[in-house]
Amino acid sequence: QVQLVESGGGLVQAGGSLRLSCAASGSTFRFSLNAMGWYRQAPGKLRELVATISSSGRTFYTGSVKGRFTISRDNAKNTGFLQMNSLRPEDTAVYYCNTDPVWTAWGQGTQVTVSS
Repeated sequence: QVQLVESGGGLVQAGGSLRLSCAASGSTFRFSLNAMGWYRQAPGKLRELVATISSSGRTFYTGSVKGRFTISRDNAKNTGFLQMNSLRPEDTAVYYCNTDPVWTAWGQGTQVTVSS
């Protein structure tokens, strides 16, 4: 069983920055061998993919965050990160991490609120 715990969210003004963390644990979970992703769900909308990072470090970003967000990972600490710069009100959502593709339970997420 895999446990994912997101943290680092908060309230920030437009143009500000936040760094999200995702701590992964599980007795049989090999973090370093799994591609990981960050996802978000805004009120009234479906959950969407934001960014992914492969086990080898190759990254992908959805168009709206490209150039503003940076995904990274620390395999030694079983932790993933999402650095978010130049935040916009439309980035307001609950942010989740999970494997890519998703095959384990979702964590509680972390709320990001960007004020205009």
